[in-house]
Amino acid sequence: MPEGHTIHRLAARHRELFAGRVVAVDSPQGRFAAGATLIDGRRLIDTEAYGKHLLHHFADELSLHIHLGLYGKFADGELPLPPPVGQLRMRMSGGGHWLELRGPTACEVLEPPAVAVLRARLGQDPLRDDADPLFAYGKVRSSTKPVFALLLDQSVVAGCGLIYANEVLFRAGLAPTTPGRFVTAAGWQEMWDDLRALMKEGVARGRIDTVHTAHTPEAMRRAPRVDRHGGEVYVYRRPGQPCLVCGTAVQRGSLAGRNLYWCPTCQPG
Repeated sequence: MPEGHTIHRLAARHRELFAGRVVAVDSPQGRFAAGATLIDGRRLIDTEAYGKHLLHHFADELSLHIHLGLYGKFADGELPLPPPVGQLRMRMSGGGHWLELRGPTACEVLEPPAVAVLRARLGQDPLRDDADPLFAYGKVRSSTKPVFALLLDQSVVAGCGLIYANEVLFRAGLAPTTPGRFVTAAGWQEMWDDLRALMKEGVARGRIDTVHTAHTPEAMRRAPRVDRHGGEVYVYRRPGQPCLVCGTAVQRGSLAGRNLYWCPTCQPG
């Protein structure tokens, strides 16, 4: 599932292509036909990312809400429109460009009250300037859940996914099983600032890199990481390999139903 930085990149891309323009919208697959009719021929005012949710705001206070889930993906290009191929949920065109959406978990048109409900159930998004890390910490410090699970809880931190959760805990030197109530306010603020910086870099670069300069392939004279997720990381999907900092074998486990990776030396429990 795409992490929050990917959704923010998509929001920026779609804003660049369509904001301020009247767009045509249809659903070749048919599953979004009713929703497409509501926004077809309307002006797209702006786009917005909130955690892993993407919103296209149209004239007359209608919003297209998209959650890609595990299988959703976008494609775009210059007009003319290519012929629809396969299960194409939504297609948008205008301003010389087209956009295609396939396989999302959610693709729906919402009115303002429903958008408000969506926002209310989401936590704080580190990539948004209106995020309040202290509000998120209020949920963390009152919880006995492991901090790893809290980072992945979208009602606490919106947009943080598996890679960022594993990596930011390593960089903080914090055991993933640490109960939230044992995380100090100062420790949370440092972790939040680090997560925000890493995710901002992810938006800029289009990939997740979490290693410090001293641990890059060039600095360590090692081969670059080869993985479909790309990026240089400390522990994520590196079980059994030596920690880039101390050399201890990276461990793998399961927590909150998700894959957990950590270094037992750098993150003592």
